[in-house]
Amino acid sequence: MEVKNVKGTKDVYGKEVNGFQYVESVMRAVSELYGFEELRTPVIEHSEVFVRGVGEGSDVVRKEMYTFLDKGGRSLTMRPEFTAGIIRSIVQNKFYATRDLPLKFYYSGPVFRYERPQLGRYRQFNQFGVELVGQNSAQTDAEIIILGYMILKTLGFENLTLKINTLGDDSSRDEYKHALKDFFSQHIDNMCSDCKSRFELNPLRILDCKVPEDKEIVKHAPKINEYLSEEARNRFEYVCSILEYMEIPFEVDDTLVRGLDYYSETVFEFHYTSSKGQNYGAIGAGGHYDKLVKEFGGPDLHGVGFSFGIERVVSVMTDDELLQDDANPLINYIIPISEDQHIPALALATALRVEGFKTEICYDGTKLGTMVKKAVKKNAKFALIIGEDEVENNAVVIKTLETGEQETVEFKDIIDYIDTKLGNDEHHCECGCCDDEEHHEDHCCCGRHKKEN
Repeated sequence: MEVKNVKGTKDVYGKEVNGFQYVESVMRAVSELYGFEELRTPVIEHSEVFVRGVGEGSDVVRKEMYTFLDKGGRSLTMRPEFTAGIIRSIVQNKFYATRDLPLKFYYSGPVFRYERPQLGRYRQFNQFGVELVGQNSAQTDAEIIILGYMILKTLGFENLTLKINTLGDDSSRDEYKHALKDFFSQHIDNMCSDCKSRFELNPLRILDCKVPEDKEIVKHAPKINEYLSEEARNRFEYVCSILEYMEIPFEVDDTLVRGLDYYSETVFEFHYTSSKGQNYGAIGAGGHYDKLVKEFGGPDLHGVGFSFGIERVVSVMTDDELLQDDANPLINYIIPISEDQHIPALALATALRVEGFKTEICYDGTKLGTMVKKAVKKNAKFALIIGEDEVENNAVVIKTLETGEQETVEFKDIIDYIDTKLGNDEHHCECGCCDDEEHHEDHCCCGRHKKEN
């Protein structure tokens, strides 16, 4: 029997892992600048969380969830998206009563959807996103869009296409749904099976149909802007005006509805085509919601959020060469000449790692030249060679692999030597006290710059 990964899943390794780590670290860092903190929810939830939260009319609930019965006969689901679980956690833990509003959380992790694997999309994939709950304003909607835009710009994306639309308030959507039903009732018999189901459950979802023949029909359907209340129209125009003021380019797409039923008011997507002409479609999206917290038994609070598909973002960045070859390169490769030097090599490696230098040890015990070649293959900056004479003299031979230059350096000077070679010799003090050239020797917190007695 051949053992291989499940269809729609993939192993992530090598440079791609570096890409994932870099993208996720940037997304976290930028989100924290906006005052968001991480919230981690379980991978499995009671199925009702997603049926109630995402909506029975969504494709996710109807066709894509991984649902099973546990040994107690309870229906559980592998999370297909994060928002419903985040809201469940907010209500269950009563964050709305114990913390100041708005609540601002970000999340990151795997989600599971049974759908056709395609470019940058798998049945298990990873999402990063944010949710802001407890504030209802056009300014908040705009700020969340700006946060998503700034994350992508920080990652190096250019020529982004931001598509936005409004689904209006309750009265706007009710009128619009009636108008859509009237229109599609004349065509529904000739449309796809998904559209027929959506017609009964949520006719707004028909606007998102990807079948070419149905898309032609959708082009002639009524537009939401014809049914907006004055309040909903003013709100959307205000969101657009904020984006214009912030010089963030966007286009209004009146067919944009998003795939989850909980959205209302502002919805948006970030689209991108790589420099090689590959159209990745939406690499991130989100919107406003107004009934989700109440649906889970909490108070009447509004929210807004977005999510990015990490695989898609990494794929685009790889395509456009926006990722570094190695965000955390190997600095030191320690080569003990014989087994007798293994323990001193380990002690030296530990000291270097404590200082933050990525370091490996070669325990192969082969010829010196072979071990140096291995260091070069690993793209290490330095080969640190320890033999019997070096141990006796408390020193090490440091070979700069790019230039071939090598020097014998005493153990006590190794850190400073490598710092200088890397151009990082300014200071290592977390408090910044080493910036003060006049006083850092007396007050250095890292102990590296104190005067010798």
